[in-house]
Amino acid sequence: MPLVNVTVNQRTYAIACDEGEEEHLGELAVYVDSKVGELLGKVGQVGEQRLMLMAALLIADTHFETLALVEKRAQEIAALTETKEDLARRLAQLEEQAVVALDGAAKRLDELAVRVGRA
Repeated sequence: MPLVNVTVNQRTYAIACDEGEEEHLGELAVYVDSKVGELLGKVGQVGEQRLMLMAALLIADTHFETLALVEKRAQEIAALTETKEDLARRLAQLEEQAVVALDGAAKRLDELAVRVGRA
């Protein structure tokens, strides 16, 4: 299992990860470090543990907001799918009504043709 050195808040940590995950772990560390940097700019140095906890809470908040947005979009997609099915049913009904109307019109035209032929 490879070890990756990552730096957060100017401290380097050796973190184990699965083979091939080194780059991804580095990207995650950069993201966490950016959140810590944002907090440092807002609240200053409030202690390593508190700073890391605050960064974790901000990241968790973003995660939950993203999950809620994904759920909302999934519901919207489901509603669109239902609407699509409703439209398909409605189209089939309208086609059936059109066929009935055209059949009726054809019969009336046939009747008119017969009457005109007799006249």
